[in-house]
Amino acid sequence: MANQSSSSSYPILCASFNQDASLFVIGTREGFKVFDSNTGRLCYERAIGAFIVVEMLFTSSLLAIVGAGEQPSLSPRRLCLFNITTGTALRELNFLTSILAVRMNKERLIVILQDKTYVYDINKVKILDAIDTVPNPKGLCGFSPSLDGCFLALPASITKGSVLLYNVMELQSHCEIDAHRAPLAAIVLCSNGMYIATASEQGTIIRVHLVSDATKSYSFRRGTYPSTIFSLSFAPSKQIPDILVATSSSGSLHVFSLGFALNQRSRKSSTILGSIIPNSITDALDPAHRHVLHNAVTAGVKSNAVIRKVDKVADASTPGIAFCKATISIITYNGYFQEYSFRLNYQNEPLWTLEHEFNLLSPVSDNASS
Repeated sequence: MANQSSSSSYPILCASFNQDASLFVIGTREGFKVFDSNTGRLCYERAIGAFIVVEMLFTSSLLAIVGAGEQPSLSPRRLCLFNITTGTALRELNFLTSILAVRMNKERLIVILQDKTYVYDINKVKILDAIDTVPNPKGLCGFSPSLDGCFLALPASITKGSVLLYNVMELQSHCEIDAHRAPLAAIVLCSNGMYIATASEQGTIIRVHLVSDATKSYSFRRGTYPSTIFSLSFAPSKQIPDILVATSSSGSLHVFSLGFALNQRSRKSSTILGSIIPNSITDALDPAHRHVLHNAVTAGVKSNAVIRKVDKVADASTPGIAFCKATISIITYNGYFQEYSFRLNYQNEPLWTLEHEFNLLSPVSDNASS
């Protein structure tokens, strides 16, 4: 997902969670801040000017920061690797054009420009590859931080929703997927690199592909009317993620159940109708695995949501049956953090609870959550 704001009216210019969503960072016109996702506690702040990219490496002291260009010292063409413990710059990299996105894991540093993507060895800060790309003005990308399935996803066309998958450890292209008829608006890879989810500028269908062989696994209908998809996020998982969430310009929060879709698919295939209708069609039209919280955030305001954790909770009344409980965190670019609890029982009935909400721009004492 691109993490830059498309509107100068937002007080937050960029927002991102670290790789395990335990911390999150925001960039504003005054500087950048690091918060604890569990408590909302402000962990670090630096008021030195406007930033359009701020990315954190797990729970380390390393940040990758890019200025908004409002001051000569904070050029959007300069990437600074910054140590928040010492408050000093470790290394700076300069580019010919503006940096649109940055991604990191323990071995790789990825820098996204409009028509080129650079892959670095993060420990030596040594360039390993330069990938020529189609024009990518929004800095769209997906990245799986796992070293075992470490893929980078980039738009492969400006006229349709094709995505290029590149293995950043082996430094070679993996495959290209034609996911949508319209150009891409959002891309995300699950943390282990097994699945990729995409949305087009139309915003009505979310598609999920298996990365290993580029096969389509799921199609989910977000809605009937077009909407701008702001964020996509898989649940953390070592195998198949249980759920996928999406936020959009409608202000709704959508949860798609991958496990439920898989069960539905196996049941459909045993019926006459299921053997005739392709799974991609029936999946897209079946609303049973889509759950919507309307007006979760202000309509039209950009937002970034992640699933921080998923638990399977046993149902005491029905031995052997478990239901899904997820913690979903949302950053809105007008300055708020929200945490929702989402429960889905064995009868596929959802329950939403707003657990915490606080203003990211208010004094530290106002950000305490219990």
